[in-house]
Amino acid sequence: MEMNLLTKGERAFSIFSVVVLLLVSVMALAPFVLILMSSITQEKVLLTNGYSFWPAEFSFDSYLYMWNQREQIGRSYLTSLGVTAVGTAVSLMITTMLAYPMSRRDFKYHNHLSFFVFFTMLFNGGLVASYIMWTRIFHIQNTYFALLLPNLLLSGMNVLLVRNYYQNSVPFDLIEAAEIDGASELVTFWRVMIPLSVPVNVTVGLFTGLAYWNDWTNALYYVNDPFYFGIQNFLVRMMNNIQFLSSGSAAGMVSGGTVQLPSTGIRMSLAVIGVLPILVIYPFLQKYLTKGVIMGAIKG
Repeated sequence: MEMNLLTKGERAFSIFSVVVLLLVSVMALAPFVLILMSSITQEKVLLTNGYSFWPAEFSFDSYLYMWNQREQIGRSYLTSLGVTAVGTAVSLMITTMLAYPMSRRDFKYHNHLSFFVFFTMLFNGGLVASYIMWTRIFHIQNTYFALLLPNLLLSGMNVLLVRNYYQNSVPFDLIEAAEIDGASELVTFWRVMIPLSVPVNVTVGLFTGLAYWNDWTNALYYVNDPFYFGIQNFLVRMMNNIQFLSSGSAAGMVSGGTVQLPSTGIRMSLAVIGVLPILVIYPFLQKYLTKGVIMGAIKG
């Protein structure tokens, strides 16, 4: 019935839009499919024919090699999952608690806080100063704090995103009503602001979680004990070891000759293992993502 109310031009535009979106979706999914197919392709076929969406010869040697490393991979997975969960939760708590007073126009210093947050987006002390601060003052090297604190715990962009959402999406009348009912600022924040800002909280949480999961620089700078390596650092180290064992320089060290490992296939399987948790979680959060970004990006 609704389609009958559309003009011929509107129906043509709707069909065109659907076709374009389908093509864009296929283009977005194609790299993931190519990586997955390459990870289960025979190494010789990859070297001879290159990458393809349907393997000429299947092989699970790369995943077999990964299975043999399951103990180390499992520990690194748990490290990354724990750091991502804790870091995202703490970061979201700090971000929302800082954004709340910044969004209150009746708070005397809300402009000062906004300036300080915005200033951190323009200037920073640099890598050397940060390294000296974290290692010589806070002594976080070779601890889980090295994976949690530097660079990722608080983002000025996320704070401003949440602040704008509070200002534009939560009516100030609700805050005044809570104050009239005798609610404290903490109760107002917890009972009013948090339930009404689920989209932006999920959006910021997703951004922060992705940053923690994909991070490898913190461990590179502040960790040299493999026990504290997350999955990204462990996979990079594994790939470097594979390249070394597959090279001629390792010929005299292992079985009197070069080691035949599916290095290309392992590289693809590493990518699959690294991105798999994100692909599983993202569909459940997608419905909040667009609304949180759009409403939080509007300037109040």
